[in-house]
Amino acid sequence: MDLERILFTQGFGSRRQCRALVADGRVFIGGSACTNPDNTITSDALASFEFQVDGTNWQYREKAYLALNKPPGYECSRDPQHHLSVFHLLPPQLAERGVQCVGRLDQDTTGLLLLSDDGAFVHAFTSPKKKVPKVYLATTKHPIDETQLSALRDGVLLHGESQPIAAVSANRRGERLLELSVLEGKYHQVKRMVAASGNRVEGLHRERIGGYGLPDDLAEGRWRWLTDSDLAMLRQG
Repeated sequence: MDLERILFTQGFGSRRQCRALVADGRVFIGGSACTNPDNTITSDALASFEFQVDGTNWQYREKAYLALNKPPGYECSRDPQHHLSVFHLLPPQLAERGVQCVGRLDQDTTGLLLLSDDGAFVHAFTSPKKKVPKVYLATTKHPIDETQLSALRDGVLLHGESQPIAAVSANRRGERLLELSVLEGKYHQVKRMVAASGNRVEGLHRERIGGYGLPDDLAEGRWRWLTDSDLAMLRQG
């Protein structure tokens, strides 16, 4: 694959813009400027190919898989209505290459958000048929009691639904701190389930998807590439 096309697939603009980046001496390979956009990288070398654009290091990735620690006050949309988009937290190249949210979190919900440009991956972790558990921590208005926990485990009927929805698990971590695991991703599902059990959510944080938990060292508002081992953990859920 030639350098121009590599830059294009990695989100550095149109083919013409990528060609201009190289011609302007803004692309470095191995510490040296590369001014030939037709410079070819072999298929074997692509997997570990690294380059720099305007002083920022990049590695070629055929598909993008990301984890973001979402802060409050951001919408999971490219066309936000009332708040900034989570895409403001990512380098523009990632949005340019078509990265999308793997499911959505409300603007006031924090925690683990996956993003990818791999359609099959997005479907695998958003389709209810795949039954991928998501674990949330909900801060409630009132103390959590066993009656509420039992209702969540047995199933609560939400407005507009014909069948009760049960949590995979519901456990109390504190007087007003609920750990809830669900399979579906319905609109405001956790908040509605807690309300149906007789309480109210005042704060919501997603802690885990599948077998992958939000890393302790990933600060709020920061993102990272998912490794092969991270992806394997996701699928263990």
